[in-house]
Amino acid sequence: MEVGSLPVELWRVILAYLPLPDLGRCCQVCRAWRELIFSLDNTRWRQLCLGCPECRHPNWPSQPHLEPPSWREALKQHALATRTWTQNGPELQSSACLLFFRRRKDRRIWHVGPGCEFETLRGALGVVGPYDRVILHPGVYEEQAEVALKVPVELVGLGRLGEVALLVCMDQQCPTARLCNLVFMPPWFSTVVYKTSWGHVQLDNCNFEGAQLQVRGPGTCQARFCSFSQGSSAHFLGVVLSLLDSCDFSGSDTASVTVEGPPVAERNWACKHLAALTRMFPTCVASETKSSAKDLPVGSTGGPHAPPAPPPSAANVKNNEDWRRRTGVDPQCQSTVIGDGWSDGEHSEGDEESRDREETNNAKKQFKLDYKIPWDCHGLSHLLETQPDGSVPLASSPDPPTTTPEPLTLQQELDRDPKAQMLAASTFGCILRRCLLRDGKGGVHLSNYGQARLEENVFRGLNYAVRCIQNSTIIMLRNEVCECRASGVFLRLSAQGLIAENNIHCNGEAGLDIRKGANPTIVCNKIHSGLRSGVVVLGNGRGSIRSNQIYNNKEAGIYILFSGNPEVSGNHIFQGQAGGIAVNENGRGMITDNVIRENQWGGVDIRRGSDPVLRNNYICHGYSDGVVVGEKGRGLIEGNHVYCNKGCGVWVMSSSLPQLLGNLIIHNHMYGLAVFCRKDPENIEAREGNWRGVDGDGQENFNEERELFAWESDLDSEDGRQSARRSISVALVESNCMSYNGVGLYVKSSEALNVFANLINNNRGPGVAVLQSGQLTRLATNCILENSRGGVSVEKDCRVELRGNGIYENSGHGISFSGNGQMVENDVVGNRYGIQVSGSADVKVIRNRVQPTQGSGIAVHGPVKGVVHDNILFQGHPGNKRSLLHMEPANESCALQNNNILIFLSVPPWRLENPPPRPQTNSSAGHSSSQHPSRLRISMTTRISATVESGCHSGSKFCSIL
Repeated sequence: MEVGSLPVELWRVILAYLPLPDLGRCCQVCRAWRELIFSLDNTRWRQLCLGCPECRHPNWPSQPHLEPPSWREALKQHALATRTWTQNGPELQSSACLLFFRRRKDRRIWHVGPGCEFETLRGALGVVGPYDRVILHPGVYEEQAEVALKVPVELVGLGRLGEVALLVCMDQQCPTARLCNLVFMPPWFSTVVYKTSWGHVQLDNCNFEGAQLQVRGPGTCQARFCSFSQGSSAHFLGVVLSLLDSCDFSGSDTASVTVEGPPVAERNWACKHLAALTRMFPTCVASETKSSAKDLPVGSTGGPHAPPAPPPSAANVKNNEDWRRRTGVDPQCQSTVIGDGWSDGEHSEGDEESRDREETNNAKKQFKLDYKIPWDCHGLSHLLETQPDGSVPLASSPDPPTTTPEPLTLQQELDRDPKAQMLAASTFGCILRRCLLRDGKGGVHLSNYGQARLEENVFRGLNYAVRCIQNSTIIMLRNEVCECRASGVFLRLSAQGLIAENNIHCNGEAGLDIRKGANPTIVCNKIHSGLRSGVVVLGNGRGSIRSNQIYNNKEAGIYILFSGNPEVSGNHIFQGQAGGIAVNENGRGMITDNVIRENQWGGVDIRRGSDPVLRNNYICHGYSDGVVVGEKGRGLIEGNHVYCNKGCGVWVMSSSLPQLLGNLIIHNHMYGLAVFCRKDPENIEAREGNWRGVDGDGQENFNEERELFAWESDLDSEDGRQSARRSISVALVESNCMSYNGVGLYVKSSEALNVFANLINNNRGPGVAVLQSGQLTRLATNCILENSRGGVSVEKDCRVELRGNGIYENSGHGISFSGNGQMVENDVVGNRYGIQVSGSADVKVIRNRVQPTQGSGIAVHGPVKGVVHDNILFQGHPGNKRSLLHMEPANESCALQNNNILIFLSVPPWRLENPPPRPQTNSSAGHSSSQHPSRLRISMTTRISATVESGCHSGSKFCSIL
């Protein structure tokens, strides 16, 4: 019979009446018939799948509204899974084959119920033979003592689910058994309704109401389409392998699933079949188009249920138009908030800048024709040179960066991490797949070296989703964890595992809580919309947190405190309602290669003895400061891109000892780097870490005295981490680029500061403004050029040393100095004015080379004390009528000695030679100048001990902590 003899539609109508065995036979006729049978997927195959009394919708219970990719494939998976319990014979040989067929032929069916062969379940089980089927008719069957299953048997409830109820406690003492379409309720003498310690049990389409399933290794269990309600739970002790597939857990009084103890060494016959089953079948869930972050609205900063926000696009993560639209601020942040004390008059900022710019341009036009002394070959000139490919270095580009790195995919992460790859492929312990755990106290609890694998489950409305303690191992892949009253996932006491591609959101506490030596690998998750932090690492917790998207959390995206020491790498942390990463209370951590953007508070906040490594991160487009180093904060901050933040690029406060090395700090609205003395006494609890420990019961319990033992401090990696870092006693700012900010460097502090070998250029205020410096601020071998309001401004009573700097072509004074200190061996060339010393300053001006475009080279105003000697002053142009070296006649306390004034006579042969233009530095090998300044060797390495004094500045209005 040819298929083409009738229309295909008519064939489909005819074939829709065939039972399953006949459909299988038709598939074997020919290829055309096979394709025709396959085309019935949404009709006859769907009808057969949903009509099977032993299974439910393939995507039940978590997504029953979604169609599976193939109804025929779903029915096939069910048919193969239901036969696992019969495969306990020896390897498939001819004799075993005959034995299997003989077993099927000899198999009997027994009926239990009113008017049947047996009225009680115990009576039927006393006579059944191996692999017999016992059919229980509708009714309630209760036994007053424990019932033992001594031969392999199949118990099947007749009718709809719920019509057959068992109030029994069964003890399986045989190799295998199957139970289907039954409701289990606890008898009066035990809450355990089924237990096995060495055999395999298969549960299909069963309900457990207020009862417990107990499996002890080497026993195994396979449960499909089962419901555990009214406080029911499953307890696995030392299991090697068990599978819970498409089960529903609700209303639990404790954990819904408990896995305790390491897998036993002995294996039963079902292990290899369950392992093959877990690897054979992919998920039935249709490939629902998951909301790619690129397809979501950019400005999603709403409440906890706001849709996910996008990660940056590879082509154009944050263009200038988008930044202007969202923040109301120009990408270059022209409207700069700058402190007073160094401005040149009462004119408005716009008028003053316009006037300054016009006068300076006119002067420079004349100056550049005939009088300019070349200075371009200074030690940091490579940071300003055009690259071989024609691109402009970021330090000299008027436009902020437009691209950031994309997070790695899970496969890329696994390829570079063999340990994570091994975990992802492992199939030991208890496996939960496509289950729904909801509306109870706990989800999955692992303890005492237990092992579990969770795939594509939904955890909703629990106190906690997963709690893993005591050296246990958890593998979580593609789960949804939401609306937990405490944290979503707890890891304690050396717990470990792999947590990947999960959607963790809208939880009452942290999405993930890592403490007491726990060391998981957390990769490629979405952690968002939490009522507190996204990830918390504390109490010597560790872990590797990589390539996650962490966004829209109410507190910090990642919070590290109390000696937490994780590796945080390659994450996108964005649109948080507080900070991006907060490190507090002696927190540590290796924080590298992250993109931290668009957070309401500081991108990274470091306080109270914390000492992380912050390296090669992109910290940008924040509504506050980029990096905040608060009171007693430390840390190595190296090679980061900090740009387009609405507050400051980097904010350093009192008593802190950070090392800022090789950072690119550009296009920030206020200051590039602000150093303030501030105690911040107000609102300390809210700002500086009101973190209370919350356990899985939703109760405050930081010490966790209910754990089985107390955890000792684990600082094994501390010595190695610290040995690679320079020891300092004074805050160090070295080899950074501070460009296109409001002010490059702003200092108002009572503590010592070392500023070495930085490039400070093109800022809209002065390059460096020192308004308060109770102890010595040392500025050495920096390049300060082309800033709009002067190079360096030092106010009254400040202690400052300037040595070996190159200060070029700034619009105001090269150096305006009213404090105490010394200016030694600086090149101050091309500025409108050279060096101005005023007020009651006590200063030494020694061996500087100065050339102004107009005005005096060195001007001493007021009762200045000190000495000005051995300086070289070059004439700017003949139109300058002011004296190159000027001091008020009434000043008798300042000595002018051996200064050399060079006047223009013919074409100037002037060069900055012996030494060449400053700063003079030696670049260390191994750093790319196109990305950020090189680490530089500085000859002046004297460290000054810092003392803590109370400050007076009110601080940035943007600076905040959790």
